[in-house]
Amino acid sequence: MISSSSYATASIETQQLSIRIYTRTGDTGETGLFGGQRVRKDDLRVESYGAVDELNALLGISRSMIADADLEDLLTTVQKTLFDIGADLATPDSVGNTLGKVVIPRLKPDAVSLLEIHLDQIECELPPLRRVILPGGNALAANLHFARSICRRAERRCVTLAAAEQVNPEIIRYLNRLSDLLFVMARVANARAGIADIMWET
Repeated sequence: MISSSSYATASIETQQLSIRIYTRTGDTGETGLFGGQRVRKDDLRVESYGAVDELNALLGISRSMIADADLEDLLTTVQKTLFDIGADLATPDSVGNTLGKVVIPRLKPDAVSLLEIHLDQIECELPPLRRVILPGGNALAANLHFARSICRRAERRCVTLAAAEQVNPEIIRYLNRLSDLLFVMARVANARAGIADIMWET
């Protein structure tokens, strides 16, 4: 898992930093949050940005399967935003929005609004959904369905963290909307490939 300090610094394009892969500081089961606080690697905050990191990696796999430029551009934008979310989660609210010359990329409401715009645009390609569908279809759609489930887990981890500590509420809103977007993208991936959704039969 990428370290929390790397999350915060690597997401700032103006920082010319050389980030070494290994630091040996986590060999005892602890990691450092951005700002210096040491916590266990199973800390709620680490679990939260770890789930976001896992989601981002899975979206990278999904993006490698995409042939349509519009969907690839959309996932690229989402991946960049998830990296900012990781930096946000890796930086406790007590640190503030800056640390030295580093500006923490706190998620803003317009990120959610942008997702909703994309959701409305691509959903227009699909027939109304009146029944529950099974995750699957082609490889891209199946991976996007998988990513949706990981996104839901990341959202749950952030909700748990928010019950114990201050968390940027826009992060939870973004992950909630992103899971919807990934579901619709999976359906679009199948539709563009000529594959019908498989309905759940009880």
